[in-house]
Amino acid sequence: MNNALPFEDLGEGRSLVAVTFQGQDLRLPEGANLAAALLAAGITTFRHTAESGAPRGPFCMMGACFDCLVEVDGISRQACMMEVSKGLNLNMPAVGER
Repeated sequence: MNNALPFEDLGEGRSLVAVTFQGQDLRLPEGANLAAALLAAGITTFRHTAESGAPRGPFCMMGACFDCLVEVDGISRQACMMEVSKGLNLNMPAVGER
């Protein structure tokens, strides 16, 4: 985990599993909230807006805002509503996709 960020260690007592985000190999705590685990690993931009291309990341952490969208197996999903599981292959959605 990236200790430079002010996030609690989510991996305590959990096994770490291999996940990729935009081709970057990560080891995240299995069963942790995906958005929180990505933030704790130093990933702060999950997608870009259609209008300006501005970076977006988790905001509400309860599934209301859609700022944490990631692409999982070709389908856009809210990272804050998912748990980390082994082998996740995550990408940023295409710009403007929601």
